[in-house]
Amino acid sequence: MALSEEQIQYLNHHPPGEAVARALSELLVNDHDLLGIDANERSITFRFAMYLQQHVPDWTVDCEYNREGIETKRLGYLELDPDSEDEEAKTVFPDVIVHRRGTRENHLVLEFKKSTSRVDRQIDLRKLLGYKQQLGYEHALFVEVGTEGKAIITMLEWA
Repeated sequence: MALSEEQIQYLNHHPPGEAVARALSELLVNDHDLLGIDANERSITFRFAMYLQQHVPDWTVDCEYNREGIETKRLGYLELDPDSEDEEAKTVFPDVIVHRRGTRENHLVLEFKKSTSRVDRQIDLRKLLGYKQQLGYEHALFVEVGTEGKAIITMLEWA
């Protein structure tokens, strides 16, 4: 199963959309078995990141990268529940980022959610806005993948 024409057009509203569409299409075709068995989100995002790297060769693609230079990436409170030891900011581990390590050049951040997840999608959307506003990401995308027997993208939303 590939992305629908409507999904491709939606993704192309932002410059990294073409690369994202290609990588998502490759994920759906090559790793449909991961989605069909409801594999761990990290397994899915790792495979997506591998495909995405091929389409953005001038950038670095990382999964759950939590550094801003040498410091830990943090977001100021965004109506999220911070850790008890993290009173002023929330340490963040974006699912997939496109950036230049060791710089403040942050091109794209993606948060993925499986369709079987019970966690509120609004949390990911608030994090994406925080990544743009506080960490300077140019583009931010929420992706929900179907994991109930069908390899499909059930939701896409640019933040």
